[in-house]
Amino acid sequence: MGTLDVHAIVDNARFGRFHWMVMLWCALLLIFDGYDLFIYGVVLPVIMQEWGLTPLQAGALGSYALFGMMFGALVFGSLADRIGRKKGIAICFVLFSVATIINGFASTPTEFAVWRFVAGLGCGGLMPNAVALMNEYAPKRMRSTLVAVMFSGYSLGGLICAGAGIYMLPALGWQSMFWLATLPLLLLPLILYYLPESIVFLVRQGRDEQARALLQRLQPGLVMAAGERLVVDDQKQAAASVLELFREGRAVRTVAIWVAFFCCLLMVYALSSWLPKLMASAGYSLGSSLSFLVALNLGGILGAISGGWLGDRLNLTKVMIAYFLIAAAAISLLGFNSPAPLLYLLIGVAGATTIGTQILLYACAAQLYGLSIRSTGLGWASGIGRNGAIVGPVLGGVLMGVGLPLHLNFVAFAISGVIAALAMAVFAVSARRRAFTAALPAQA
Repeated sequence: MGTLDVHAIVDNARFGRFHWMVMLWCALLLIFDGYDLFIYGVVLPVIMQEWGLTPLQAGALGSYALFGMMFGALVFGSLADRIGRKKGIAICFVLFSVATIINGFASTPTEFAVWRFVAGLGCGGLMPNAVALMNEYAPKRMRSTLVAVMFSGYSLGGLICAGAGIYMLPALGWQSMFWLATLPLLLLPLILYYLPESIVFLVRQGRDEQARALLQRLQPGLVMAAGERLVVDDQKQAAASVLELFREGRAVRTVAIWVAFFCCLLMVYALSSWLPKLMASAGYSLGSSLSFLVALNLGGILGAISGGWLGDRLNLTKVMIAYFLIAAAAISLLGFNSPAPLLYLLIGVAGATTIGTQILLYACAAQLYGLSIRSTGLGWASGIGRNGAIVGPVLGGVLMGVGLPLHLNFVAFAISGVIAALAMAVFAVSARRRAFTAALPAQA
């Protein structure tokens, strides 16, 4: 009896309609996810005034969803391994959509915080599962690019959220922004029908008939004999110890990439939570300050796509160092009085080099760790990054509470970009030394 290597078929498949379908549905899910995550920054100026929140209280309130994301990624990642990625994604989607709708009925900060935490659980579980599903079906030669294009849906969701806020907040109030989450739920039957299940999950469950049907859609014309058995080459192994991340010369690079993850997500969530409020405090109208959030996410879309393209063609670490330095420069200049076109350009560049760099960091971590410890490496790097995401809104609240001049608030955010660039420079030096040391025996 012969065998068919599922990964080999996927890796070498020609890009076609099936790939487009998976990418578009996963991107749509991330649009909804991005809308939910950016909604707090959009409504923040209004609820601070309505509930009389101090900047520190507002910053802490913004972190509840991010705490939920951290737990959600752990819980629903494991759950999806047992019940299937498609069901896991659907549960996360329903969870954060329903919680977001209920958020619109919150009458106190405590109620608001509870439901933001629940919504964060769903958001945190959906994002890695959607990215993993796209990664599983993408041909190897264009995997980074397809994942990057799909991931731009996250920024598009933030752009839609900010655009909707410009018109809905003055006319319908902040609650309407949360009630709008009813619309995505109407698409749930279509998502359940069209989104494919993980083919690796189907093979491991012994559901070969369904797996074969997906392979035929993935690569039309594929010939499979009835007696051939489907196999995958990455059978589950016991969870690797975190100590493995520090062995075989990886210690310095592991710490460096953790620092970069932390600093990158700190910048992303500090800006997404506080940019409208900071700009409103600087004298801009609510509509104008929300339009800056539109520019941030539009830049994020361009940065995600360009980052994936550059990462496939150039030295990944050097690209990230350049992105972080550009981010630090752009963010530090935001607090100065600039002409409107220049200000929008700086915000767009900041979005491209912070939101876009998230993808490059995931790709870098995946390349650093071997298959046996890759999940552990990515999980820990992402978890450290989520701590940065939690600190970002709180840091913004602390800075606002201190009453610093506007430009110093942005300079404080920009420092993270410099630290991240230094961390990746250390990463590059360590990688070169490791490669040089590994080559010495061969030269001898």
